[in-house]
Amino acid sequence: MRREIARDLGAGAIAGLIATVPMTVAMLLMHRRLPWQQRYALPPREIVASIAEKTGARKHVDNEEERGATLVAHFGYGTATGAVFEPIARELPVPRVLSGIGYGLAVWAVSYLGLLPALNILKPATKHPAERNVLMISTHVVWGATLGLTLDALSEEDARR
Repeated sequence: MRREIARDLGAGAIAGLIATVPMTVAMLLMHRRLPWQQRYALPPREIVASIAEKTGARKHVDNEEERGATLVAHFGYGTATGAVFEPIARELPVPRVLSGIGYGLAVWAVSYLGLLPALNILKPATKHPAERNVLMISTHVVWGATLGLTLDALSEEDARR
């Protein structure tokens, strides 16, 4: 039983990491299409900058280091949230691509409407422009769909062994 849970967490983590790649590409491409006054830093960068400011680390980090920390945090969060998904998805009676999309939307809602505002890291999504929310919701759909599809592919590979 523990071995299955560990395998599920590992597969979910790998899928979460992989899913963060197309999510990031979509985020960057959609960001370019926002009205110019909304093209300020994307949420992953805002989150890292906010945490760096609150912890006093900002004065010790240059722009390149902050960009690197943003990538590590963004891909780390995608990996961690992906790990949690597979044990849940295994029990759901719907295709993983659909449950992945639902999960991606749940991750967005919990993060941007709950966790980040509660920790005073980022203002809630309701205080951001609609176009930026559409961007972030859309990219979480991309992440969730890719998460589900990747887990299906990993399950098929595992079954072939």
